[in-house]
Amino acid sequence: MEAYDTLVHGIEGLRKQGYTKDFNLNNNCIEASDRSCKLLHNEFEIDKFFRFEGETNPADSSILYAISSLKDDTKGVLVNAYGIYSDDMTDEMIKKLNL
Repeated sequence: MEAYDTLVHGIEGLRKQGYTKDFNLNNNCIEASDRSCKLLHNEFEIDKFFRFEGETNPADSSILYAISSLKDDTKGVLVNAYGIYSDDMTDEMIKKLNL
């Protein structure tokens, strides 16, 4: 698996691999930022993920997910903080994202 030094480089690298949508996390689904696609926990796969630690502040940590829809050929990225800044989610989404 490839590795990236920064979150920005990770997003750029995944874009080149066809992960073009920007997903946002809702408590029971992920949704494309352009609202063209909404996926429940059982409608997508996580192809790979990368953890990034904050260089100066450990609280600035995040996870970059490469996501593929099981409904169609939509692929995109999801960035989520972990630790004290992580988002509220349903149990199904927590299990899916392995948090």
